[in-house]
Amino acid sequence: MTETRSRQIVIAGAGIAGLTAALAFAERGFPVRLFEQARQLEAAGAGVQLSPNATRILRRLGVLDRLLPNAIRPQAVVLKDARSLRELARVPLGEAAEKRWGAPYLVAHRADLQAALVAAVAERSDIELVTGARMTNVAIDPQSVTATVESEGTATNIVGGLLVAADGVWSSVRAGLARTAGFAASRFSGELAWRATVPAESAAGQTFAQIGATDCVTTFLHPGFHMVAYPVSKGSSFNLAAFTKGERIAEGWSGHADPAILSAAMRGTAATLAKLAALAGPWTAFPIHTVAQRRWTMPEGIALIGDAAHAMTPFAAQGAAMAIEDAATLANLVADFPGDQRQSLTVWENLRRPRVEKVLKRGALNRLAWHARGPVAVARNLVLATRPGEKLAADLDWLYGWEERTVMRR
Repeated sequence: MTETRSRQIVIAGAGIAGLTAALAFAERGFPVRLFEQARQLEAAGAGVQLSPNATRILRRLGVLDRLLPNAIRPQAVVLKDARSLRELARVPLGEAAEKRWGAPYLVAHRADLQAALVAAVAERSDIELVTGARMTNVAIDPQSVTATVESEGTATNIVGGLLVAADGVWSSVRAGLARTAGFAASRFSGELAWRATVPAESAAGQTFAQIGATDCVTTFLHPGFHMVAYPVSKGSSFNLAAFTKGERIAEGWSGHADPAILSAAMRGTAATLAKLAALAGPWTAFPIHTVAQRRWTMPEGIALIGDAAHAMTPFAAQGAAMAIEDAATLANLVADFPGDQRQSLTVWENLRRPRVEKVLKRGALNRLAWHARGPVAVARNLVLATRPGEKLAADLDWLYGWEERTVMRR
């Protein structure tokens, strides 16, 4: 295999994980070929929260400055009781977040983040982005990985030194390797996400302004559901996301579910919040699938990142951030261990697993706290009342203040 092919990185999926990986590998001197099944890049979902552990990386890759004009720096994360609308807690963000964690906390429309990533990719001659290209087969030999890519009825074999599967929770690469490598399939979590985007000037937007902070991330807590709302698109719209238990619906980024599920879950909420839910409709339902993957790499030259490796529930608001961290750390470790890809992949997975597992536990804790009822909810409210914003922010230092570790070869 030629030197160029041995260094070539082949990436499946041009979402947040794949685009970030392409930039990170190119930054470290690798030629990249990035293949996306869709003919046009479309962002899944509407809003995305980008905590400082993610924006720090985006800044280094030259993406942050492209995103900032369309993003919002929320002033706080505010927790409210969905029945009384009483504020339970406030975690300061804005300038305080940037000072504390060294990078901004942002909320943005996913399309704006994707556009910023694509613009950065387009400027690099060492990244080739091909859309309408589906990866149908992967073959491994001791020195290379060969991916068969179908585009416009033609199959082409693409040879590289490393294949990065960044093709999401329903990863076709992971599915294709399931039989030979023991990779696991995704599983429905039993949760549905209900999403809507409302113009700030609409009746729904004005209703939200009555009960939520329009310059913050507001989370309404209730035993049957919780709702997260924040501004996107320069503040011209609000992204609303509600989460309930539900039956499995068709796999995909959106599906049809009975809106009565959401209405029933919201029983007993404040009248204005119920009015907001009614005005914001029709809601789009998303089935939340997770991936509990026993392994993320194959030493011969395959790595799964982001949702392909460890799709998680959104209750820690870290799905995008973990994908961005995965991509950047993988590129750096592969570059730092030249000629020893097996070692680089092993070190990468060993470093990433504890971090991701801790985030998963935080998400589970958040869901438990946000859906608490009875005495547990009373205890939660008492604990929150005794912890000032500074203490709540300090509880997140391990998450938002994270920076990549330097690994030295012995």
